[in-house]
Amino acid sequence: MDELLLRQMPNSLEGEQAVLGSMLIDAGCINDVMDKLRSDDFYHRQNREIFDTIHHMFVFSRPIDGVTVAEELQKNGVATDATRSYLVQLMEITPTSANVMEYVQIVRDKALLRSIATAASEITAMVQEGVGEAADTLEAAEQKIYAVRRGRSSQEMQPVSVVLSGVLDHLAELNAGGGKIPGLSSGYEALDGKLSGLNKSDLLLLAARPGMGKTSFALNIGLNVAKQSGKTVAIFSLEMSADQLVTRLLSTEAVVENQRLVTGNLRETDWEKVVHAASTLSQTDIRIDDNPLLTVADMNAKCRRLDNLGLVVIDYLQLMTSAGGQGYSGESRQQAVSDISRMLKIMAKELQVPVICLSQLSRANEKREDKRPMLSDLRESGAIEQDADIVMFIYRDDYYKEDSEKRNIAEIIIAKNRHGETGKIEMRWMPEYTTFGALEERYGD
Repeated sequence: MDELLLRQMPNSLEGEQAVLGSMLIDAGCINDVMDKLRSDDFYHRQNREIFDTIHHMFVFSRPIDGVTVAEELQKNGVATDATRSYLVQLMEITPTSANVMEYVQIVRDKALLRSIATAASEITAMVQEGVGEAADTLEAAEQKIYAVRRGRSSQEMQPVSVVLSGVLDHLAELNAGGGKIPGLSSGYEALDGKLSGLNKSDLLLLAARPGMGKTSFALNIGLNVAKQSGKTVAIFSLEMSADQLVTRLLSTEAVVENQRLVTGNLRETDWEKVVHAASTLSQTDIRIDDNPLLTVADMNAKCRRLDNLGLVVIDYLQLMTSAGGQGYSGESRQQAVSDISRMLKIMAKELQVPVICLSQLSRANEKREDKRPMLSDLRESGAIEQDADIVMFIYRDDYYKEDSEKRNIAEIIIAKNRHGETGKIEMRWMPEYTTFGALEERYGD
């Protein structure tokens, strides 16, 4: 019985003391420690209060040593009669700060074990309560474990001081980078200029009438991100097979007509290009899933298991089923699309990556004189427009007018942009290679 009463969650008092002692005797190591530890990684309250105080002083660039920290603790009303002697003790038991990162690792490991234990007990409680479907319980359990993997509890609220520290660090990085775009590059300079790149937790909706090239454009962006960033790109294709997608990627990368690849009617020079392109593609980390029955929960679960995820592409929204996997029609279908778009935004936020979702447009634009798409043309749900951070349309004048002056020129219309301006950019459309490029680019022999 006494053993049960004394049982504690995993922690290392010595590790916590060694980390604090290292910071007190060597202010130079504080920067490294702050990058790796947070307040709730400390199990013992007194240690947590000292860490919080040092963190606050560090953010405001104030000198940190035993005396200044003792004064700050006193000022904040968390000091006791024993505080000064405890700070001296911390400095005495830490002869050198050389091993501080090893102490940090011990503290982090114990904090991780505590998070796992908490998540496990919450999952057990959910199962015992027996509320809801088993699939919903599994999804909630996966979310809790994923939150632990990402180093944060799904329950906690963050104080503004902690968030502010990260925002200031990010601003300093951008400033040091000479004002480069904050997000991943789409590979198209004009588009990056409008969107500030593809940013974490953004839901980008790419919508067009069939045959405008929306799948090609999304694949072009996915390929550019995979090549330039080295991150994993996950593509969920509910319409085309994996073979068809990779054939398109090969056509784009090799600059060989897609028709030649489909029919196998390749020239000698084409083979050389295809072999070189295949070598380049095999070095990228693009994952393709062409299961047409995937739900958002399935996609989310698959993406959580990817360690270096950079971008998610989904082709396309109207083909997706809701969590139950059932078909919808009429009003209930509108509700399903609303639910799916909301879940996609939540997924982007949870995974902390941009999600590009393709969408079909209604025929409303074809009844107008000016056939350029508008936000009201989004099919089946105004909720899509609401949930998306960025809405882009593809419009090609030559699709509707054979005598159009803008032959093979596509307008990328940015109709909604939470981070900046709307407007349009023109790009060259090369249908034979299923590729979009800057207007000045020329492809082919």
